Amino acid sequence: MAPKSPPRSRAPRAKSPRAKPSRAKLPIDRGTPANGARLWAPWRYQYIRTAGAKSDSCIFCFGKLDADERKRRLVVYDGDDAVVMLNRYPYNNGHLMVAPRRHVASPELLTREERAVIVELVSECCVQLRKALNPSGLNVGANLGRSAGAGIADHMHCHIVPRWDGDTNFMPVLASTRVLSQDLESSFEMIAPLFTANNRPEQDLLKRVE
Repeated sequence: MAPKSPPRSRAPRAKSPRAKPSRAKLPIDRGTPANGARLWAPWRYQYIRTAGAKSDSCIFCFGKLDADERKRRLVVYDGDDAVVMLNRYPYNNGHLMVAPRRHVASPELLTREERAVIVELVSECCVQLRKALNPSGLNVGANLGRSAGAGIADHMHCHIVPRWDGDTNFMPVLASTRVLSQDLESSFEMIAPLFTANNRPEQDLLKRVE
């Protein structure tokens, strides 16, 4: 009988390291600076430079205006008791403001007639903005006092802001930036003629609420 061969020794198997779960790497856009893309809006420098500063002048207080001055001030309607003008630093295209002629800070300081004119002009703004811009909706309101967000706290005014579905997108949410598709001059040229054509005396406006 042939002798048995000695048993073969097996080398211990090396333990393979446990594979770590791979994390997906987000693509890096090497063309975008670390602080984000830049949208140049040099016309806002005047607002930034003067924001919070006290001023002896008021944008809502003025006398009789000629056509050039109306355009410079973005005034689309100037009546005896109230004015309507485009916001120079708008929240959206066609952002209008209605203010009384008298320099007062709150509606209870107005006369009943002045309040009636303000309400009628706000309504007229809604009508004309729907004609001119066909918005999906409108924000209408007033900020009374600095702590409530009023940029000009001493002279009350109402805001009428056109809104469209989807206009609150990632730009204002993530970048604190609003993208406006129309410059102020074009907005003025579009909206001002609508008020000129309907530039009725304020006594006629009051008759609508009597």
